[in-house]
Amino acid sequence: MTNPVRDEPHHPVPHSAQTGLSSVDNALQLLRLIGERRALRVADAADELDVARSTAHRLLTTLRRHGFVTQDKPNGVYRPGRALLEIGLTAIGRVDIRHAARPVLEQLSEDTQETASLLLLEGDCVRFIDCVEGSRSVRVATRTGIVLPAHCTAGGKAILAALPASDLGRRYPNRQLDTRTPNSIATWGQLTSELNTIRDNGFAVNFGEGESSICAVGMAIYDLIGYPLAAIAVAVPSSRLETVEQAEEIAPMLIRAQASVRDALNEAI
Repeated sequence: MTNPVRDEPHHPVPHSAQTGLSSVDNALQLLRLIGERRALRVADAADELDVARSTAHRLLTTLRRHGFVTQDKPNGVYRPGRALLEIGLTAIGRVDIRHAARPVLEQLSEDTQETASLLLLEGDCVRFIDCVEGSRSVRVATRTGIVLPAHCTAGGKAILAALPASDLGRRYPNRQLDTRTPNSIATWGQLTSELNTIRDNGFAVNFGEGESSICAVGMAIYDLIGYPLAAIAVAVPSSRLETVEQAEEIAPMLIRAQASVRDALNEAI
């Protein structure tokens, strides 16, 4: 004789637990929205979640307290915070960006016949972590291993222009800028104006600001949630790059390279 199958007793979820689950669900939706939009107001959050503004504000305040979102100013929009960015970076933590970008640098150098570099931001400086020299007899030598102030390089300025304002401010608490050549940006006002121009143009230019004999064009490379992870740049002897118009001729090739690195990173994850 077989034993009868007994139904497991039904235990209703307590109201407090249901409320907690709802809050978690709303918080996760907020993180998704901020990741997608890069900026979110309390009113928009309330509308998306179909909750009261006070509820949306409470959730965002909690996320801010834990570093998942940040605000540039009181009552300002909410943007991705350091904790959220670190989660995104963890997804590509096992990927060697140099390995992913190397074929792209080789192609970029071939297309431009100039020296192509990959840079990472370190505090308020950039480090050149890989480089492919151009094919011309007069060319910029490999820069791998060199560290320069970020605001004196095209790649560095491209990254700075893409940073959230709060992150940018933390890297320059005293608003002091080192100068390396007479062309270097020397004041915070000049840098702010330059970064606005870069955001409008979509690329950065360096006219002898890190080294007098070298000019460059650079673009940021973004991670999966839109944070500037690195930069690619084409370095040119100053005699061959003297105007923004000349830089604009290189920009389309940088755009293709930027997209290729992003695709390579996505495939490697």
